[in-house]
Amino acid sequence: MELRQLEYFVAVVDEGGFARAAETLHIVQSAISQQVKRLERELGLILFDRRPRQVELTGAGAAFLPHARSVLAAVTAARGAAADLAAGERRTLRVGTSEGLGRHLEGILAVLAERHPEARVDLSAANTGDKLDAVRRGDLDAAFVRAPRDTDGLSVLPLWDADLVVALPASHPAAAESVVPLAVLADLPAALAPAGTAAGVARLIADACVRAGFRPLTGPPFTNLQDLLAGPVAGGRCWTLVYADVAAHTPARRVAFRRPDPAITVPTTLVTRSAPAGLVQALRSAAAEYRP
Repeated sequence: MELRQLEYFVAVVDEGGFARAAETLHIVQSAISQQVKRLERELGLILFDRRPRQVELTGAGAAFLPHARSVLAAVTAARGAAADLAAGERRTLRVGTSEGLGRHLEGILAVLAERHPEARVDLSAANTGDKLDAVRRGDLDAAFVRAPRDTDGLSVLPLWDADLVVALPASHPAAAESVVPLAVLADLPAALAPAGTAAGVARLIADACVRAGFRPLTGPPFTNLQDLLAGPVAGGRCWTLVYADVAAHTPARRVAFRRPDPAITVPTTLVTRSAPAGLVQALRSAAAEYRP
């Protein structure tokens, strides 16, 4: 019995079929089918009732499923523990970051440095899904994540809520007010980061727009904030949303930053593996004690 056989078996269950499991795992469907059949032969059990358009667990499959999940969870925990031990030995923390952490990140790392001056912190940026996967694999020791989703098997420490503000052309009539009802922007395209980069944040923004009675028109692609503000936003072609802390330090004479109505706040968290130890736990403690 191989770990990948258990992984494929659980993926088929979670995704509701072989085709979707193959798509999620980025492998061909035939490879999953072969490995699951091999697992069935080794166990002497039929795990799935295979029908033309439907795959269901057999009674034996349903009974075996919690044991497969338990094995995979134990392997994940073992890898995480090894990564934590390695982090302690090398005195280096690999931490994923998010846009707009600014003074908050600096404050947390300052607390950590006071307590563990020997610690080295390597920072790297990535989208939310990639950071969560990296923490699970042990490629990252921890990650600051905005509005995380799909955090099964991870430890999530809530830190603070970050406000989003509207960035709109200074020439727009709504820019004359301190608060901009999102509904007045319904006819102006929105340049928003792709949902794949931060699915939780994208959901919060979409929900706020729905509450305001509209769905945003698709605007120019979100490349980087500097170019987006200086070009399309300042030129009157679109609006976007940025973190208030970022806006406070972003000079843009032809762009107005205003509070939206409804307000949009994004929870910021620190994600680690379960039962962190060593420097990982020290970072978690520093983050928990930090006050914005």
